[in-house]
Amino acid sequence: MSPVRLRAVCTTALLAVILPVLAACGGPSETANPTAAATAAATASPQATAAPPQATTAPPQATAAPPQATAAPDTGSVSGTDLEPGFPMRFKNTQFGIVNHLYYTDRERVLTLNSIAGFEWVRQQVVWKDIEGPNPGDYAWGELDLIIADVTRKNQKLLVSIVRSPAFYEPTGGMPSDPVTMGNFVEAMATRYGDQIAAYEIWNEPNLQQENGGRVVPEDAGTYVELLVESYKRIKTVSPGAFVIAAPASSTGVNEPSAAVSDEIWYRTMYTYKDGIVKDYFDAQGVHPGGAANPPDTLYPENPSVIAGCVYSSPTKCWNDEPTHYFRHLENVRRFMVEEGVGDHQMWITEYGWSTPNNTPGYEFGNYVDEQQQADYIIGAMRRAEELYRDEATGKPWIGAMFLWNMNYAVLWQSRGDPMHEQATFGIINNDYSPRPSFNAIQGYLAQLKQQRSQ
Repeated sequence: MSPVRLRAVCTTALLAVILPVLAACGGPSETANPTAAATAAATASPQATAAPPQATTAPPQATAAPPQATAAPDTGSVSGTDLEPGFPMRFKNTQFGIVNHLYYTDRERVLTLNSIAGFEWVRQQVVWKDIEGPNPGDYAWGELDLIIADVTRKNQKLLVSIVRSPAFYEPTGGMPSDPVTMGNFVEAMATRYGDQIAAYEIWNEPNLQQENGGRVVPEDAGTYVELLVESYKRIKTVSPGAFVIAAPASSTGVNEPSAAVSDEIWYRTMYTYKDGIVKDYFDAQGVHPGGAANPPDTLYPENPSVIAGCVYSSPTKCWNDEPTHYFRHLENVRRFMVEEGVGDHQMWITEYGWSTPNNTPGYEFGNYVDEQQQADYIIGAMRRAEELYRDEATGKPWIGAMFLWNMNYAVLWQSRGDPMHEQATFGIINNDYSPRPSFNAIQGYLAQLKQQRSQ
């Protein structure tokens, strides 16, 4: 479960692998309470360990595809009062969530920290090949049953991100050639869990070769549309109140079959495939804006950032010379959507964040972001989405939800003996569960925002 992102470089290297994305700027006026998180951290439970085999509790195989569902009613785990009427499903106010690692870990503690910080949504990646098998239609849900029960008990809303085909459908683990196979899986999931799953993200960064079986070309966006259409139909028939999120493309300008397709080409190909059929088969577009070491209010080329201490003669040029390295690249993606006729769909940022110093090649930009800057950038991004990313005519938000990367990967990587892994340094808690400055800043900002919205 390691969503990744690419960044273009100016030398012979085509790309460097990058993880979720970024946010930031001024902190809240209300002082955060660090003791609450620290108290939760002090009530220790075992740290995460490597995942054991999943249990076998397979329900019956899903049936063949039913007809398409109509616009979602006010049902399910998402309150109807939070939603705009009609299709596509849209939130009246931007929602805030965080990416968790909930498999084989101290879920009680992690979910409690989510609540203390003020997050109401959780994103968890689900690896399809680890659940279906050894034969098609055999489902071993195992630990996922416990994860969903715990998230539900904590009154948090769950977004699942589904990746990796079983080998009997696609030997490389990439997108299956037959969309019905994934339709069967997501229908079985929706049937089993009902409104305990509030949203489904259909695949992760399919414009990257490592997410699509080792090779990717623009035409694969059409294959993805077929997968999304089938999945949408099957989920909505069983769980019409659930959001269906189109896969976020990795923010990259790279076009090379052995590496990636640029996000702009990917999105535009998706939206024009078969005369735009996809427009009726997703609720919101997932996005993964990059950020590198760039503050969230900057954007290349009109307002590029200057990174203190970075050697600008280096091959990477400090990750500030291409728009896909910036959080505000969201504005470009929004433009792509409007120009292709899907601007009525909100965007969901399902990964964003800033790494601090780490030891992972390709993530050296984290060496130019300290923990306080990380906090400032995250709050800046949240403020930008809440206050600025709104339709000029209606004032309504075009960011439906945003999920910070991440809560507890530092704990996971500590258990694996690599506490300075870049996934750990994107986190907002340390490997002993103690809060980083970003945790405390988020806690204050979301508490302040909740109060403002209630007035």
